[in-house]
Amino acid sequence: MTTAPDPLHTLAHTHLPPDLAARWIALLRPAAHLRKAEPADPVVGRLGGLPRLPEGVDWPVWEGRGPLPFVAEVDCAALPGERLDIPLLADGRLAFFYYGDDEDVDALVDTADPDTWAGARVLHLPPESATAPERPAPAGLTPFPEVPLTVRTGLSAPDFDSLALTAAFGEDELPDAFERAVWSHQSGAAHQIGGHAQSVQTAVEIVVAHGALGGGDLSWEDPRIEKEAEGWVLLAQLDSDEDADMMWGDGGALYWLIRPDDLAAGRFERAMFTWQCC
Repeated sequence: MTTAPDPLHTLAHTHLPPDLAARWIALLRPAAHLRKAEPADPVVGRLGGLPRLPEGVDWPVWEGRGPLPFVAEVDCAALPGERLDIPLLADGRLAFFYYGDDEDVDALVDTADPDTWAGARVLHLPPESATAPERPAPAGLTPFPEVPLTVRTGLSAPDFDSLALTAAFGEDELPDAFERAVWSHQSGAAHQIGGHAQSVQTAVEIVVAHGALGGGDLSWEDPRIEKEAEGWVLLAQLDSDEDADMMWGDGGALYWLIRPDDLAAGRFERAMFTWQCC
């Protein structure tokens, strides 16, 4: 039996000379790609709907703003954690909440402003809570339409302005045709656990590192940022999605990043959030 080559390998060998292709392929990382489940697909999570919060767990609230909309959840036990390169917990569910109000610019969650961080939360819910009843939405909050998700494990490519790519290639420029081919391959709703984030603007690990170091007036040229960025991995990327009626700005995406030791220990309160749009 033969195995078809990964599409990213094929793109590299098609557009790059062998030495550059090998260098780029070495940077690829495994990711759990999430997409809308068809009737016969195994379901590993969902966008929208209502969360199943166990007794004693409050619906997350941003004080002074209101309850956070429930965005998504994934079942850790149903994900291919052994095939990822992040220490994802083996069981329980991850529930993601985000307060996104495009009409209230003062309510935007800003990685550089700790006063806004309460607008995005990720909760790790115990396995037994999967049978808990759905928690009704707080007054004034309309749930997103529910979309079941299935998973496909594949490779993910680094951003073309990422630290990993810069370290591997230095000043060597990759052909425009190759960049376009990779972008085309990655088009469509990109919900993902682990792997390289698909940043819409600046590499998200740089944005998170800037915030983790204090944000505010900290210069983006501060040499500590690159070192700090190396210590963060993507936990989840949740894209805009028509089926779930989710639009983050102008076709943007939500990102949660975390340090590997915090992930392994289940310290999800230490995860950091950022979002980007076109």
